[in-house]
Amino acid sequence: MSRERSRILAISLAIGMAVVLLPSSLLPISTLAAAPGATAADGPGALSHFDLARKDCLGTARNTTSKVWYTVANGVLSDVYFPTADNTNVETLQFVVTDGKTFTDLQSRDTTYTVQSLDARSLDCRTTSTAKSGRYQIVTDYLTDPSRNTVVMRTKFTPLIGDLATYNLYVRYDPSINGNGGGGAGNGGGDTGIVDTSTGHALPVAFDTNTASQASNRTYATPVFSALDASTPFTQVSNGFAGAASDGLRQLDGAHSLTATFANATNGNLVQTTAVNLSRGGNFTIALGFGTTQADATAAAEGTLSTISTSSRRRTTTHGTSTTTRWRLRPTM
Repeated sequence: MSRERSRILAISLAIGMAVVLLPSSLLPISTLAAAPGATAADGPGALSHFDLARKDCLGTARNTTSKVWYTVANGVLSDVYFPTADNTNVETLQFVVTDGKTFTDLQSRDTTYTVQSLDARSLDCRTTSTAKSGRYQIVTDYLTDPSRNTVVMRTKFTPLIGDLATYNLYVRYDPSINGNGGGGAGNGGGDTGIVDTSTGHALPVAFDTNTASQASNRTYATPVFSALDASTPFTQVSNGFAGAASDGLRQLDGAHSLTATFANATNGNLVQTTAVNLSRGGNFTIALGFGTTQADATAAAEGTLSTISTSSRRRTTTHGTSTTTRWRLRPTM
């Protein structure tokens, strides 16, 4: 080997060592480009924490069949309790909006909002979030399915500048399954995320199967799973760790797109990012289902969406060649 080639090899090795020694959370996003099915390896992510104690809304079903209690804080979905009213599973679930080129907005960071009750007879509420830039508006009705362990978000995304094709819409779900979120040096109670395809399309599942509660007076912890689905299946689904390069929000803030998607993220401060399919318009429904098994959580989300779809079709009226679907919230749903 020539002296010049030896010198080049030495420099290459030195650069490789520098990249390996750099903490994964500080790696450029481009170094984490991943093929579908890859596992996020930059955990456990930033330290998790509980969400705001001040709530805008609190809701649950009118019966005891559904074991879900939801809250809204800062204009976005906050703590969701299941299977008991003292066991939170969500830090936040909110929207991310981008044009794919020049800006990325996080709902709780880059919009203002108002809240209103929809019906005095039921525990549901509506938030109206308007971009500080004036570009768009997001209206979401929050409610629970009385027949299943599901939180329902019926959403309308409306461009105020430009048309719908100008925008890309994402969901960022930051779970704290079973009251623990993981992350940080201690990584206490980390969550795990996978992609479920049993329904024929991809949807993210988060879970914590630890049944040993950190609270000495709470001896009834059970495994908890959540499944996130939409009325029109997501076009991208990814698992990552909060604040790390695998975090979809970090990618969207930096590149205005999901530059890497991961099928799995194990034992850390999990975040799940999905791309909403707007090809059929700005109206869609998000379902967050819960269960003590993956199958139960997935069935809850799917069952709710199927019921809503069937109900909507029954309320469809045809006038000549045009068809109009009447989207209306009922107090029982």
